Amino acid sequence: MNPKKVPMRKCIITNERFPKQELIRVVKDKEGNVNVDLTGKLNGRGAYLKKDLNVIKKAIKTRKLDRHLETTIPETIYEELLKTVE
Repeated sequence: MNPKKVPMRKCIITNERFPKQELIRVVKDKEGNVNVDLTGKLNGRGAYLKKDLNVIKKAIKTRKLDRHLETTIPETIYEELLKTVE
């Protein structure tokens, strides 16, 4: 039998590839709402961040997530990301 393929995704901050389970997905839907997607199944444009406190802090500082999703990310989303990682 062939080993099961592990889906790999790229962190937008570190540009490293990780298994999907090691990343947090942030999604912007068609209406422009931004959500933290812990299931990885929400519809919309997604961006992945490594589950690391330093990576989340760098995302807040550089606002790279805003540019990637082409919208302004509310502070509540960043707070939710920090709680998820801690």
